[in-house]
Amino acid sequence: MLERFDSNQRPLLGYFQPDKTAPPGHLDALRRVRQPLYVLAQQCDTQLLTGTVDADSSEVQKQGFTGLVLPCPLESLGDAGFCRDHAIRYPYIGGSMAKGISSVSMVEALAKAGMLGFFGAAGLLVEEVEAAIDQLQSCAAGCSYGFNLIHSPNEPDLENALVDLYLRRGIHLVEASAFLALTPALVRYRTHGIHRDEQGQVVTPNRVIAKISREEVAAKFFAPPPERFLHDLVAAGQLTAEQALLATEIPMAQDVTVEADSGGHTDNRPALALFPTILAQKNACQKLYGYRQKLRVGLGGGIATPASAAAAFTLGAAYLVTGTVNQACIESGTCDEVRQLLAETRQADVTMAPSGDMFEMGVKVQVIKRGTMFSMRAAKLYELYRAHGSIEALPVDERNKLEKTVFCKNLDQVWTETRSYFSQRDPRQLAKAEADPKYKMALVFRWYLGQSPVWANRGESARRLDYQIWCGPAMGAFNEWVKGSFLEAPGQRRVATVAWNILFGAAVILRANQLKLQGVDLEDEAELTAPLEIDQIKEFLS
Repeated sequence: MLERFDSNQRPLLGYFQPDKTAPPGHLDALRRVRQPLYVLAQQCDTQLLTGTVDADSSEVQKQGFTGLVLPCPLESLGDAGFCRDHAIRYPYIGGSMAKGISSVSMVEALAKAGMLGFFGAAGLLVEEVEAAIDQLQSCAAGCSYGFNLIHSPNEPDLENALVDLYLRRGIHLVEASAFLALTPALVRYRTHGIHRDEQGQVVTPNRVIAKISREEVAAKFFAPPPERFLHDLVAAGQLTAEQALLATEIPMAQDVTVEADSGGHTDNRPALALFPTILAQKNACQKLYGYRQKLRVGLGGGIATPASAAAAFTLGAAYLVTGTVNQACIESGTCDEVRQLLAETRQADVTMAPSGDMFEMGVKVQVIKRGTMFSMRAAKLYELYRAHGSIEALPVDERNKLEKTVFCKNLDQVWTETRSYFSQRDPRQLAKAEADPKYKMALVFRWYLGQSPVWANRGESARRLDYQIWCGPAMGAFNEWVKGSFLEAPGQRRVATVAWNILFGAAVILRANQLKLQGVDLEDEAELTAPLEIDQIKEFLS
């Protein structure tokens, strides 16, 4: 007769054949995330054993277990369909950071680790983006990766030029960021080449992963492409009437990333409030539009530790997106001086400052405040822009201060450089500036906002106080987690090592939480997510 309780009258869940090898300690047992663990509670002692489950207790060597910890392979975190559709192994994205901070080296490292990286194309010339395409198509051939497409409300021609480039060079995946509304360029990219296969399924060669932080923007990406844009594309000969009809059956973005309190463009939204709202919205849109494709929601902003990653997966995130922590890695397209500043950053060392690409709209980005004057100087520029109608209308003392401490040159010289820049990039901006003195002032002030991240990336120490370093509070959380480990030193931070530790640590935490739900306390809990070298992690995965 099968026993139903152990000696302490705990109900037995089943029987298993223990392995003959010596049982590992709790920490090592939880780290072997591919193996199930069987819990044996004996008096005040709890054992975690590996073995083979069996419902038959007829053999003496078989033991009854009172608790069970399920396997948690890294591949099973998030949504398996996301990994399958994007031809990656793990549901982990290195998000795009502007001006090539998400560099070719970073994207390559993530791609070769079975993850997804996006090159930071925002703020770069089209020629520079094409050079990055050349490099990645060579060094990461056969791997999955993508490029950024940032909303440029003041420069629609730039969006079109990037879309032209991506279509011409066969870039089939973009991360759409900072979009307040859909644009014709983005719709053209998404619908290009749409067709129906032999089985009658709608095929979309180009995919969009959208980063959003507002429900109304998420709604636009969950919906099919707007009919007015489809009509215009047909009229322009860039889409057939049949393709436009097919486009009504697809979402603008199958994958939408909830961007919480992140570095750079952010609304500082709390993930615990925002993510469930967008997830519910996704479910409603799936039902409303009846898509054959499954809509998915990922989470970024604040993801920098195993604990935050485990929380994201528990909330239901299909995938994770990291950003700030990758900038601190040696593959990022910035300088060692910035990496050192990031390594010293605490959670309270960040603030909001005016954005260069959306300056006139009052849009802000999150940056490091500790060790720089950028946020205060940028805020002063926006204050002066709001208060005055032109450069000539600036009070003499204010103009002198700007020229001496902020621009370090005469504003007339700044305008000369700005005019030269836009004469090649977008001459229409110059015509607008000549007709509108306030817009001319905006372009001059944006010179400082545009140069400050360049100074930071190049490590121009003479302008150290003006470094614009995009950063969220997650950087401080990361630094606290790795304190005392090999990852504390900036020179040891590699993007794949960081990614492996975040995913692996999340899996271990999720396993430990299963034990807690069964009343098992862990004395060595603080050691569960201590950073490990990749080879050590792979040993636990074998």
